[in-house]
Amino acid sequence: MEIAEKYLLGLKKTYYDNNGEEAWDHFEQIKHGANKTDLEKLKEIFSDIPQALVELLEYVDGTYWRTYADEEIAFFFLGSDLNEYPYYLLSSKEMIENQSIAHTYYADYIDRKYDHVEIDSKITDKSANLKWLHFSDCMNNGGTSQLFVDFSPSEKGKKGQIVRFVHDPDEFCVIADSFDEYLQLLINNGYNFIDEEDMY
Repeated sequence: MEIAEKYLLGLKKTYYDNNGEEAWDHFEQIKHGANKTDLEKLKEIFSDIPQALVELLEYVDGTYWRTYADEEIAFFFLGSDLNEYPYYLLSSKEMIENQSIAHTYYADYIDRKYDHVEIDSKITDKSANLKWLHFSDCMNNGGTSQLFVDFSPSEKGKKGQIVRFVHDPDEFCVIADSFDEYLQLLINNGYNFIDEEDMY
């Protein structure tokens, strides 16, 4: 079984196990995958986009205040290494629109202009080379934490590693060497970002 399929089956089961059966079934009923044009454009910009991320987008084209069947949804779909903290999947269009967001907002951090900011040594120190795919925002509308696929690591890092930014105190940390490894991390953690209290 491919990792994306394995992840989705486990996510559904976790919703069901947390009194979220109705929420999940409604989500499955109205959602749709990304259209071919947007996916092709995304692949043009990020030629090394992980296949598992493409497969998630083919399943649902974003869960972040996304309109499906005339209904706007905000559906917890991902997590990180931050215990029990939920994230949304961005849509293919948002990923395209946000292709330069890391450089726009974080160039000074990447260039190590602030001593007080923790930055993983696996992350490049040259903002000019930065190529990050922004694929997820946390439940706080992305204001607290964002997730990126990093295609421009330092010599210590790996191309395709997953970077988690968290705000206040600001920190950039590599939480997985690949997107597949990232999904496996969420599976291993028992999808702990899904909580019964979120279903009400």
